[in-house]
Amino acid sequence: MSNNKLEGKVAIITGGASGIGKATAYLFAEHGAHVVIADIQDDVGQEVVASIHSQKCSYFHCDVADEEQVKAMVEWTVRKHGQLDIMFSNAGIIRATKGTSNSTQSILDLDFEAFDHLFAVNVRGMAACVKHAARAMVERGVRGSIICTASVCASSAGDHDADYFMSKHAVLGLVRSASRQLGQHGIRVNSISPYVVATPLMCNLMGKEAEETEKFFEGLTKLKGVVVKEKHVADAVLFLASGDSEVVSGHDMVVDAGYLGK
Repeated sequence: MSNNKLEGKVAIITGGASGIGKATAYLFAEHGAHVVIADIQDDVGQEVVASIHSQKCSYFHCDVADEEQVKAMVEWTVRKHGQLDIMFSNAGIIRATKGTSNSTQSILDLDFEAFDHLFAVNVRGMAACVKHAARAMVERGVRGSIICTASVCASSAGDHDADYFMSKHAVLGLVRSASRQLGQHGIRVNSISPYVVATPLMCNLMGKEAEETEKFFEGLTKLKGVVVKEKHVADAVLFLASGDSEVVSGHDMVVDAGYLGK
């Protein structure tokens, strides 16, 4: 099996400056891809580019909640590299912070200002990434791969954060519909559903260090002796992006150490 599963491929990773996106950017570059990191964390994103290598990686500022920025990101990538083979639509938030409290909410206390902002990023932004990546692929006859970050929350219910759970359920609807509609063009669309990973975003939300965050959630999974990490999710994304998953489309790949198991 080739060690360069993405040799010559061009990939965009939204939310690529940290967490799962960053881990995937390193892995994609290691396997031969030209990687465009898209994020709103400009300084951190540029640091990732420098650590990977500027010839294999570049940075583009993009707030996925703004469709025009998503369109510009895809157009810039195609101008720079001539095509787009892989879109990893990974950018997302757990709770909205614009003018709202970060406290958890039940459906009885749903704050629709927070709801609208969260959906603008997690749902509208993801749909924009799928739309514009697919358009670029169709126009150039590229049999591409689009992967969206969902969550175990997309297949379960929660005692709080109803807006977040709803947003991740919507991602599955997007993936299933897009995979059916884009299959005629040879474009595969899948999602990845990780369990809680101690990313900077999650650790900041928890107010804990990575090790503390992992210990907090480890007891809830059924597969003992292992903790879900960024690398595990990146490995699954690589599978969905590469030819190893040539006939896999419309699939939600769960990476959860058995959390959702019956």
